[in-house]
Amino acid sequence: MLKYQQIAIDIEKYIEEHALQQRDKLPVLEHLMAQFEVSKSTITKSLDLLERKGVVYQVRGSGIFVRRQSRKGYISLLSNQGFKKDLEEFNVTSEVIELTVCKPTKEAAHNLNIELSSDVYYVKRIRCVNGKTLCLEESYYNKAFITYLNKEIASESIFHYIKEGLGLKVGFSDIYLHVDKLNDEEADYLGLKKGDPKLFMESVFHLTNGQPFDFSKVTYNFEQSQFFLQANSHLL
Repeated sequence: MLKYQQIAIDIEKYIEEHALQQRDKLPVLEHLMAQFEVSKSTITKSLDLLERKGVVYQVRGSGIFVRRQSRKGYISLLSNQGFKKDLEEFNVTSEVIELTVCKPTKEAAHNLNIELSSDVYYVKRIRCVNGKTLCLEESYYNKAFITYLNKEIASESIFHYIKEGLGLKVGFSDIYLHVDKLNDEEADYLGLKKGDPKLFMESVFHLTNGQPFDFSKVTYNFEQSQFFLQANSHLL
């Protein structure tokens, strides 16, 4: 991980630890330079990264301010940390339906940039929030990086385990969305009716070195799921 990326993470932790709210002001640029013992250009790159993520905004001549204002129960479409972080105030549980070591499908191999002969962990689980079914999730994890998984880990936060247990650095993700109708299997798992609407999301998560490690397909319960997206001038 590059220095400016680590500093961006540290600044975001500072915001969380001090419970800073929208429009709260961060220390001035010179203070941040001294605190992290880096140049102005490095701090500027860190702040630009946080601004693109929607964490802060900068006002020329006035300073650096916290932008993010959480709305309870909403899941960020730009998060690379798994949605459990967005729902910390809720009881998020997972029911593991299947967890096996197998060969990837052609689709999974393509998205993970691996051979069909490679080993992956296949995890199928239902995610619930406060006892209500949120989504059906199917994931393929490249076993070369995610060297071990079990049902106990999968029933909690796999991303927390990847970062804290395996010490891997999650970098960026590619997300693809489309709206469709539930089939019989999806409706059964979600407690809905066949033909009900669904939001279907495919995600490819990468490590900071660019290597994809997780290909996931998630079908959301339209009655329970809410999302948010923070845009700025970089996205317009």
